[in-house]
Amino acid sequence: MNWNIEFAPLLPSHYFIVIAVIIIILTLYMLWQKMRGAALRLLAGLLIIAALANPSILQEEREASKTVVALIIDDSESQGLAERREQTDVVRQALLKRLEKFDDFEIRETVVKNQYKDEQSEGSTVLFKALRETFQDVPPERIGGAIFLTDGRVHDVPLDGKSLSFDAPLHALISGRDDELDRRIEILNAPRFGIINTHQSIKFKVLDHGSDSGEEIAEIEIFIDGEFLGRENIAIGVENTVEFKVPHAGKNIIELKVSGLDGEITKVNNQVFWVMDGIRENLRVLLVSGEPHSGERAWRNLLKSDASVDLVHFTILRPPEKQDGTPINQLSLIAFPTRELFVEKIDQFDLIVFDRYKRRGVLPVLYFDNIARYVENGGAVLVASGPEYSDQSSIHNTPLSRILPAGPNGNVLEKPYRPKISELGEKHPVTRSLNGKTVNDEIWGHWFRQVDNSGVTGKVLMQGADEKPLLILDRPGDGRIAVLLSDHVWLWARGFDGGGPHVQMLRRLSHWLMKEPELEEEALNASVSSTANGNSLLIERQTMSDNPQTVQIIDPLDKATSVVLEKIRPGMWQGSLDVETLGLYQLASDELRSFIHVGSVNPLEYQNVISTKEILAPLFEEKTGYLDRMNFDNPSRIPRIIPISNARVTSGNDWLGLKPTNVTVLKGVRQFPIFAGLLGLLLLLIAMSGLWWREGR
Repeated sequence: MNWNIEFAPLLPSHYFIVIAVIIIILTLYMLWQKMRGAALRLLAGLLIIAALANPSILQEEREASKTVVALIIDDSESQGLAERREQTDVVRQALLKRLEKFDDFEIRETVVKNQYKDEQSEGSTVLFKALRETFQDVPPERIGGAIFLTDGRVHDVPLDGKSLSFDAPLHALISGRDDELDRRIEILNAPRFGIINTHQSIKFKVLDHGSDSGEEIAEIEIFIDGEFLGRENIAIGVENTVEFKVPHAGKNIIELKVSGLDGEITKVNNQVFWVMDGIRENLRVLLVSGEPHSGERAWRNLLKSDASVDLVHFTILRPPEKQDGTPINQLSLIAFPTRELFVEKIDQFDLIVFDRYKRRGVLPVLYFDNIARYVENGGAVLVASGPEYSDQSSIHNTPLSRILPAGPNGNVLEKPYRPKISELGEKHPVTRSLNGKTVNDEIWGHWFRQVDNSGVTGKVLMQGADEKPLLILDRPGDGRIAVLLSDHVWLWARGFDGGGPHVQMLRRLSHWLMKEPELEEEALNASVSSTANGNSLLIERQTMSDNPQTVQIIDPLDKATSVVLEKIRPGMWQGSLDVETLGLYQLASDELRSFIHVGSVNPLEYQNVISTKEILAPLFEEKTGYLDRMNFDNPSRIPRIIPISNARVTSGNDWLGLKPTNVTVLKGVRQFPIFAGLLGLLLLLIAMSGLWWREGR
């Protein structure tokens, strides 16, 4: 409790000067004239001035504020190595026990994990950011110091102590040992994209940290999507290069593993991976139209609208039966290069489309056998059929019949119907949720013709008139084939009767035939999303099955976890798993395997995991703070804690100092006016009575 006097003058300050001057002059005059009562008159005048100054006695109620001390605990990935986390926990308990003896200290404990906010900060350890956040609501005069418990691998150390914005001791206890050893592999340069079936290369380096291992050669293994590619011997500490061929479109995960060292603290960073997107060189599509018809433009517009498609389109305008003796040099038509397309260069096409094609002697029967082998060896054919598919000129009456999933029975259905998705098609990625609709709310335009069929061997994704198969897919050999048993898809393109999702359907169908990964019936994918606690794996299982198996996940530390999937819509199942460890995760379900990486491909946290004092040393020399290793054999043996006051030296060999601030907070004020009320009146009456008494003598 503090006492003070405060003045609240009733008059401006210059009036006090005038009154004081008058009183002094009168007093001097009375003294010169030797008049009685001069001293009493001076006292009365001073009391009047004091009353006009309106003094008050203030009683302040103050409460002492505790000194805030930050305890920053490094709980990053590297702290989980070589018993560092256990060592840190023992030191933490011992520190808290000693700090509890100081009643005027408020301890704020902050646990720091790795950052996952962006590509640059993923996997970094940011202790000083945590320190600023801990002190963000504390006035600088209340900060008594901070203590770090870390392995020294800190990635946000300020350049100097001025940026800390407080003047208090800073100390650190370093976990780990002095003789740690580690080997790691680092990618120096790698492509982000690569064209399928072309050769690419990755430049990398293998580094040994800590004690000299004495080794100059290490063995490295190369994997692509988990498949073993090869093994090489490489030199340590120099740039090396590995070459590989891009196997497929979409994400390709290239993994490099290096042999370990005896006694190294971790093998997690003995492997590194790189995610490269495989892209196709322009897709080559051969479109063969049997004759001009209304739907021909729909196919051409669809394929030409895709910039990644190189389209070769031939329409049979002059079949052999139309020969009329006109000399060839007088015709403007281009001869159909059948041998070049279907013998010499057939393997260069990703997709062949037969649009209402019928046998008219243009393609020899032998060529159809060549086309069938092309599909069985991995090619793709799409048959968009019309009435000609059901007569004697049908391509089904060729060697192509052995791969066609549906044969005609000679009938053509001429009646209005609305195409709809079959029960199987609801699960298939080609027809699932076309235009965002399901089988129960399709309102698509009518078609009016469909080829009747028999002996269906493929998967029926769409049904037409009388619920007969309309769109059929199959996988003969290593290739793919699709048959659309109607030539009226162009009605949707024209918007007739409301139209339909012709672009979406035909594009998905073409991409499925060309083996685009996102349209596989059986697929296992995962993505990474950030959460408040770190990262989460979102797992998606695309399947035609009604009960897919659980997904087995193996983390970078070879720990296995099972995730049960839930059905979110037909053909799509989903699950999630919270993860903490950075690195490559392997997923497996049924016969499928997939890979996903968490964190950046070369995270800061694993670039060097040897514990060290060197990173913090420059800053701690400036702040004269305590910086030393924990006692590994007996972590509970920690430095003494000593309160210091404005000392230039804040630590010693076996002690660290914290600065008590002695800051108080005003809780309340009571005011007692001196000349107000009866007390003031009594003082003035005494002064006047004294004058009267003196004059009366």
